[in-house]
Amino acid sequence: MAITLKEVAERAGVSRSAVSRTFTDGASVSSKMRRKVEKAASELGYSPNALASSLTTGRTKLIGLVSNNFHNPIFLEVFDLFTRGLQDRGLRPLLVNLTNETDAAASVRMLRQYSVDGAVVASSTLPPNFAKAFRDAGVPVVHSFGRFSSSPQVHVIGIDNVECGRMAAHTLLARGYRRVAFLGGPESATSTQDRLSGFLQELDTATHATVTHSFAEAYTFDAGRTEMQRLLQSTPAEAYFCGDDVLSIGALSAIADSGLSVPEDIGIIGLNDMEMAGWQNINLTTIHQPIQQIVQSSIEAMVTLLEDPDRQPESRIFACSVVERGTLRPLP
Repeated sequence: MAITLKEVAERAGVSRSAVSRTFTDGASVSSKMRRKVEKAASELGYSPNALASSLTTGRTKLIGLVSNNFHNPIFLEVFDLFTRGLQDRGLRPLLVNLTNETDAAASVRMLRQYSVDGAVVASSTLPPNFAKAFRDAGVPVVHSFGRFSSSPQVHVIGIDNVECGRMAAHTLLARGYRRVAFLGGPESATSTQDRLSGFLQELDTATHATVTHSFAEAYTFDAGRTEMQRLLQSTPAEAYFCGDDVLSIGALSAIADSGLSVPEDIGIIGLNDMEMAGWQNINLTTIHQPIQQIVQSSIEAMVTLLEDPDRQPESRIFACSVVERGTLRPLP
């Protein structure tokens, strides 16, 4: 049977409230009392009951980790970083799959049933109103990989997707590509819209270049492969900026099946720099998104919000960079 708080109190010769304060963050207890309680707890093998503690403090330390694109391998990296990072801060992640969910209010109701202390929306494809719905319900929220805004309604941690689009276009033009194209994810996703916008803005000043664009149904391998197969049925572009790495890998598969070569016949640049992008058989030239820094910053923002829920929302934007590999022809 589990050792109880009462047994620890009897072994230490103190009150039960003293034991409770010893294992409650921020509670007042003398160093002498703490040593006695911790010694007794160690001898008995006692561990504090987190659920019982939440009833006393009113804090569950549960953080809803909300996302919707579980088919994209990049989120295995994201979830690994988030779960370990939250646990290291004494918080408990509750992973929530909102794939195909369109009702923000229903999502809020679901998480409130678990009495979460806060929520991290880790998605570039969920509409901004999802994060705002948590804020409006009084739940501290951070939108990781969200859309940059100079006057955000919630805390947003991510990258400037418009600038990434410009960066991709500049990279293709510098390598002499003249017929270029954007192969994006879902057209409704703000990340797709912003990456395309920056791509077109940069190319608008290049009078010698022509540009087209199309969209895949999702940020998945199959969707990228299917869309590239369709594009190859007519005259393809010389190079494509794919909306993320997993779309790029799907496109590479379709190009290989068609008998064409990368980068000799078609160039590809992705975005994210996920682990698979660097595998020898993929070797994808891509734009590095500093995922680890974004996750760490998101966790820091959540910890700060738990301490000060009324803190003014802010955007934290991290710079990206091109990672040269083997899917674009070299600079002239």
